[in-house]
Amino acid sequence: MTRFLLASSICIAMAACGPSRNSEKACVGTDCASGSCTSGDVRDCYTGDSSTDNVGLCHGGMQTCNSAGQWDTCEGEVTPTGEVCGDNMDNDCDGQVDEDTDNDGDGYTTCQGDCCDNPTECSNPGLVNPGAFDVAGNGVDDDCDGVVDNPPVNCDSGLSSNSSNAMDYAKAIDLCQQVDAMGNVAGKMYGPRWGVVSATLTKADGTALNSAQSVQHSIRPHYGTGTMPQAGASLIELSTGNAAATSDTNPGPDVEEDGAFGQSSPFPSDWYTANGSKLPNAPGCPAPSGDTANDPVMLTLSIRVPTNASSFSLGLNFFSSEFPEWTCSPYNDFFVVLLDSMWSGMPANPTDKNLALYTQTSTMKKYPVGVNLAFGNTGLFTQCINGNIGCDGTAGTISTCMSTAELAGTGMDQPDLGGGCSGGDTELGGGTGWLTTSGNVKAGEIMKLRIAIWDTSDDALDSLAVIDNFLWSVQSSDPGTVIQARPPSAPVTVEPVSRLEQ
Repeated sequence: MTRFLLASSICIAMAACGPSRNSEKACVGTDCASGSCTSGDVRDCYTGDSSTDNVGLCHGGMQTCNSAGQWDTCEGEVTPTGEVCGDNMDNDCDGQVDEDTDNDGDGYTTCQGDCCDNPTECSNPGLVNPGAFDVAGNGVDDDCDGVVDNPPVNCDSGLSSNSSNAMDYAKAIDLCQQVDAMGNVAGKMYGPRWGVVSATLTKADGTALNSAQSVQHSIRPHYGTGTMPQAGASLIELSTGNAAATSDTNPGPDVEEDGAFGQSSPFPSDWYTANGSKLPNAPGCPAPSGDTANDPVMLTLSIRVPTNASSFSLGLNFFSSEFPEWTCSPYNDFFVVLLDSMWSGMPANPTDKNLALYTQTSTMKKYPVGVNLAFGNTGLFTQCINGNIGCDGTAGTISTCMSTAELAGTGMDQPDLGGGCSGGDTELGGGTGWLTTSGNVKAGEIMKLRIAIWDTSDDALDSLAVIDNFLWSVQSSDPGTVIQARPPSAPVTVEPVSRLEQ
């Protein structure tokens, strides 16, 4: 067995050999050898930044040439880690012992748990600290908890379906970490960390729900038999009627899909004012009437944003028994996802804060998420039966329905023997299928997210939203709501009619 004795100082100076002794071209004396080798050979190696070799605790190791003629991993080396305060050692190999610094300017010092404060320790030190979220699959301990690429945390099992604890609803959409107003987590050192600061269930204006409205929200393992969680074990349902499918209990279903609780509130005032004190409307459809949210329910979450996050997304699925008859009518039940954030970059969040808005790219027309997504073949209403729509609203047709699988077992899959829009045998409702809603946020801020649904213009016929799978991203997003949709079809003929008595 032959050992290569490498002249480290000469090798480091030779650019062709790369910055470390573990580059693809190894240094042998003053020459650069190829990455191939003779089986059984060994050589010195070091994979850390060359400036940290033999500084502090850091030192090189040895590599062995395997039977395939390639160098194996560098065994026995020690590379820079986060500084451990009080151990009287130079862990990050920068020539200083137990220094308490914030060299990367991320607001966390080495003694406050920042495991990467210098570029010798990781490639993006400003994004790595105890306040970050762990980015899946990037091979970095982003949140400095000692684990690289933490497995997903399951916090949504065993939650009561009829829970009145709003923090349970945060858990059900996979927001597992809870912090106090200062960002502290019980039982964990070093803050502030990201997490849910507070959660409430209220009417659309933030006032308290009536006791009868406890059936308007629920936590479920699925909605019906065809709509499953996108992550974890649970999803949440918010409804203008009973938040339940046909076979559910606690709460149980309203088989008529026509629950009315006699409750109302003003609309969210900032959103309403930003829209000129008018409800925004789908292009080509008659304006909603009234200034009252009927049978409203809203989940509000205050969340400290991770220090490495630029955006978030969540999955939503909107169902309505207003479809197909009342499509493109004044009775488009409203669903909003309102984001309060200090984000000032581009792309900008919507000026009225509502992320539950679809922009049709071919026309740049904007559609609030609701049953009117079925009008004009936007492609975002896919869980339904193609045919006539709007027979009690604005008459037209839809051809973008793909399936009724996600209606199965919800109650909206029952035949509408009262006539529907085709003379009979249409289903009682329809849905969008899973959509993705995203918005941009400022790292480290406390953002507010309000998710609300209510009946518009009256309290007849119900709509229900399923929400799940909250995710952070280090990249900014294009704020709004999207789905992989088919191209829009031809325009629909507009023929307004009045609403029938229910």
